[in-house]
Amino acid sequence: MNRENGDAQFSVSGTNIDEVKQKNAESGLSYNEVKALLAKQGGHGTAVFSDTNVDEVKQEIHKHQ
Repeated sequence: MNRENGDAQFSVSGTNIDEVKQKNAESGLSYNEVKALLAKQGGHGTAVFSDTNVDEVKQEIHKHQ
C-alpha cells in the first residue's frame, strides 16, 4: 500500500522508495558483484564462483612445454 506525495512513492512505514533505490545505486558493489570480483582475483573458497575454464588453462600451460 503506497501513498503518493508528488512524484515520490512511500511505503506503508513512510520510507521514500525512490530515495532508497538511489542510495543503493550509489553505495558501491552489490553482494553478488563482490563475490564475482573475489572469484576472479582469487581468494580462499572462491573457486565455486570462478568462470575460469580449467581445461583451457591446462591446455595453454602444456602447449608451452
